[in-house]
Amino acid sequence: MTHHPEDIEPPLLDDQLCFALYAAQRAVTAAYRPLLDDLGLTYPQYLVLLVLWERGETTVKELAEALRLDYGTVSPLLKRLESAGLVRRERSGHDERSVTVTCTRRADELRGRAAAVPGALQEATGLDGARVARLRGELRDLADRAARARASHAERGTHA
Repeated sequence: MTHHPEDIEPPLLDDQLCFALYAAQRAVTAAYRPLLDDLGLTYPQYLVLLVLWERGETTVKELAEALRLDYGTVSPLLKRLESAGLVRRERSGHDERSVTVTCTRRADELRGRAAAVPGALQEATGLDGARVARLRGELRDLADRAARARASHAERGTHA
């Protein structure tokens, strides 16, 4: 028996993994918003500072890789953080093409207040530490698998 396109049921929104991820991401980002508003940060700015607090002085390239963003997305974020007095960007002394980013004293002062954000979100969602760790691991695995699939697809496309 052959199936005709008109016989196939269209996919349902609530059955889509991509939609579940999208909805969860939007809900979590919205839950972060009041916590980050108290710090005067947007969610993407918070992520940039998390990398800098963890690594210290970092190149723009390394920052973009850590956040899985392209340079064109990271650059305006850094501009706004610099205008707010939270980061400094400087050309590397040994490589003019490389730009390093460091936190200012003002950003370092925010670090202590920002330390409460993950716990506040965990409390708000009612997730215990074990469940958060499991979800985080599953999502990292999914992201890695999707990145490999994308790279494989791109590779096949260029060799066709």
